[in-house]
Amino acid sequence: MLASKLAVFTPSLSRSFGAAAAELKTKLEKVFKRETEKIAKLKKEHGNIVVGTCTLEQAYGGMRDVRSMVYETSLLDPQEGIRFRGFSIPDLQKKLPKAPGGLQPLPEGLFWLLLTGELPTNDQVKMMTEEFHARSKLPEHTVAMINSFPKTMHPMTQFGLGILSMQTDSLFAEGYRKGLAKAKYWPVMLEDCLTLLGRLPQISAMIYRNTYKDRVLPAYDSSLDWAANMAHMMGFDEEIVNEVFRMYLTIHSDHEGGNVSAHTTHLVGSALSDAYFSLCGGMCGLAGPLHGLANQEVLRWVNALRAKLGGDVTKEQLRVAITKLISSGQVVPGYGHAVLRKTDPRYMCQREFCLKNMPNDPLFRIVSDLFEVTPPILSKIQKIKNPWPNVDAHSGVLLTHYGIVEEDFYTVMFGVSRALGVLAALVWSRALGLPIERPKSMTTEEAQMLIKDCKKGKLVPVFKDIMESKE
Repeated sequence: MLASKLAVFTPSLSRSFGAAAAELKTKLEKVFKRETEKIAKLKKEHGNIVVGTCTLEQAYGGMRDVRSMVYETSLLDPQEGIRFRGFSIPDLQKKLPKAPGGLQPLPEGLFWLLLTGELPTNDQVKMMTEEFHARSKLPEHTVAMINSFPKTMHPMTQFGLGILSMQTDSLFAEGYRKGLAKAKYWPVMLEDCLTLLGRLPQISAMIYRNTYKDRVLPAYDSSLDWAANMAHMMGFDEEIVNEVFRMYLTIHSDHEGGNVSAHTTHLVGSALSDAYFSLCGGMCGLAGPLHGLANQEVLRWVNALRAKLGGDVTKEQLRVAITKLISSGQVVPGYGHAVLRKTDPRYMCQREFCLKNMPNDPLFRIVSDLFEVTPPILSKIQKIKNPWPNVDAHSGVLLTHYGIVEEDFYTVMFGVSRALGVLAALVWSRALGLPIERPKSMTTEEAQMLIKDCKKGKLVPVFKDIMESKE
């Protein structure tokens, strides 16, 4: 084979940055060996068991609820909400390490949990912070490129290009070119992911300062944690804002594998694209108004509602406005979810923070009253399965209160957070040797033929079930 004729690829020791990377690799060697053996046994003994069926409606409806991919880092339960390695958001609020005097979990700790499946110690989180700091230096060409962008370029366009520009540093791509064995894919993927995460706060802060401020980036401060340093470089130095960033970057990090940003990152990575290509693809998906841009859409709607109603908005005014909105055939921004059948725990996390720290904020009061008014109205509509608010119903109001009023930038913050989850999952995908993702598609003509076969009594189980349920 060609690969056997190539030199064995070993990353230079000079490119290893700190103690966290070494300890992570030692721990993950054991974790991945255990999980690989478990999955092999599961496939051997139960590989033929049907774990889900796809109806014609699901095929046309965006594959909603079709269990067809493996994604280890988080799971979204319709009733309980998101669980990160089995831990709910309230669990993480209690159990993950925090900054001295802080109440919000440090995102570095969540990344450790997503990777290893184990809650980190304070020392491990400290090492993780130092690891990110050690990898934070940006390539000169990336800095020059971001500084050349016009202010009119959307922040998410800048973010995606900034990520892609750093692909020149990919150890995974270099290793693959040199014939790296498949069993060694995950360590170099881990290296790329750690480097990306170390750099993303600085890239996002540059975009923020260049687009909205004076194009001067405050000095990188390695005495701060990952989230606080991002806030500092954006120009915010209050501890309460650091807590907002820690909370925001934690709760937006992962939402199982089927959402657009996670699925796209996974899909691109399944072609053995490196972390830079994969994350850029995921961020392009996040930039859609039905995904990561939804939070700014909600904020604009709330502001427009407040301006229209004027003064102190009452609950009765909101009831009338929501009823009128629904009767006109429109949806209530920030309400409903593709999977959840209860209030989004990420919404509740932000609500509790606001009740404690900014209860009299005018926009928060509207959001809070909508939480009381809207679900009873929506629940009367039979086709609506989830009348409760999702995370996007709240985050814009929270960020606005603390001075981050530039709505187009919200998705960049979301992207920095989501990178924690999708990059951890990318390391797992390479460790487990997951293949290229290639679902089978069909044409409408083929679907019609399959339905005819069902009517003739031929065994095509999925479509036979569809026809029987219709009859």
